[in-house]
Amino acid sequence: MLYHLYEMQRASLAPMRMLASNALSVLDAPFNPLRPTPIGRFAAAALDSFEHSTRHFGKPAFGHASTVIDGAEIAVSEHVVASRTWCELRHFRRHTPRPNDPTVLLVAPMSGHYATLLRGTVEAFLPDHEVYITDWRDARAVPLMADDFNLDDYIDYVMDFIRQLGPQTHVIAVCQPAVPVLAAVALLNEMTPQAAPRSMTLIGGPIDTREGPTAVNDFAKRHSLDWFRANVIHRVPFGHAGFLRQVYPGFLQLAGFLAMNLDRHVEAHWQMFQHLVQGDDEPLAAKRAFYGEYRAVMDMSAEYYLQTIAAVFHEHLLPRGLLTWRGQRVDTAANRRTALLTVEGERDDISGVGQTRAAHALMPHLPDSEKQHWEQPKVGHYGLFNGRRFRRDVAPRIAAFIAARHA
Repeated sequence: MLYHLYEMQRASLAPMRMLASNALSVLDAPFNPLRPTPIGRFAAAALDSFEHSTRHFGKPAFGHASTVIDGAEIAVSEHVVASRTWCELRHFRRHTPRPNDPTVLLVAPMSGHYATLLRGTVEAFLPDHEVYITDWRDARAVPLMADDFNLDDYIDYVMDFIRQLGPQTHVIAVCQPAVPVLAAVALLNEMTPQAAPRSMTLIGGPIDTREGPTAVNDFAKRHSLDWFRANVIHRVPFGHAGFLRQVYPGFLQLAGFLAMNLDRHVEAHWQMFQHLVQGDDEPLAAKRAFYGEYRAVMDMSAEYYLQTIAAVFHEHLLPRGLLTWRGQRVDTAANRRTALLTVEGERDDISGVGQTRAAHALMPHLPDSEKQHWEQPKVGHYGLFNGRRFRRDVAPRIAAFIAARHA
């Protein structure tokens, strides 16, 4: 019912958004004498803020038309090289011969935002790597008659994509997929070691949420699975391809994201309003670009979400050696081939310090020379895979780690 009410509220605001947009276009007319006045600037800022804050943000584009290699601008095009019910494997093909560059599989989180949240991550690796990314589908766009999606399926997808790209692949998991990626790599090492990837980088992932617990972990721990099922799982309303499918809606996830740092987001929106009044286009554009991406959210499969809550946050199955895939226990100690790099942020309020590093203890047979860890100072969760410090500090370390293990 809540999802239906949300859709009704969004539809009811549409005429008001249109009215605000039309009023803004009149007010912004070049020869309108009110526009340069204080009251005109204030009115324009209020209308613009209302239109932007009530807008529905669909899936953004990656937007990588080119990259710079050895000082030359090289064209880039996107190609879907594998398509599954719940995911597309997307390749950013650079239009220049680079046969010796490492292949990187970026496993994007299925945790509310689209894979485009890793746009900056893709950009950082494009010049020197063949970059592929898991582009997860919005659950409300997957018909009810299609297959469901759970944690076993996620592990299957990762193993299939690694097999397709080959054993010289270097896998990078950002945040939530750290658990299924580690499980997939362990299973490949155990079952078909010749197909296991050359390296695995885990960035800010909840390998063991008993370490450095955050507010996110505490919230998940305080509430039972039945509570999550009753309060955050809803059926997709009419008008979407996934009508009646059970999902964790994107708008609820966004509300949770915003609530975690509400003061910061309120301040950011107040600053955007001031930029509009003062005509400061450059800082306004930067904040608008961030929130355009941040507010573009997708629904998640209810089955996958609930399994993740239980396995990762309630029962800690992976670090306890109890996680199973298709009835088979995941033996993380089986990894003897795939090098491991873990990356954490000093100020990460999603995956606390120590949670990702816990992966090292789960691989006792992997030589110490093939294990590395980096804690990035003064960086929160988002800064581990986007932004200035990521480009300056984190991405070069990952690239060096990959280069040292690239045949």
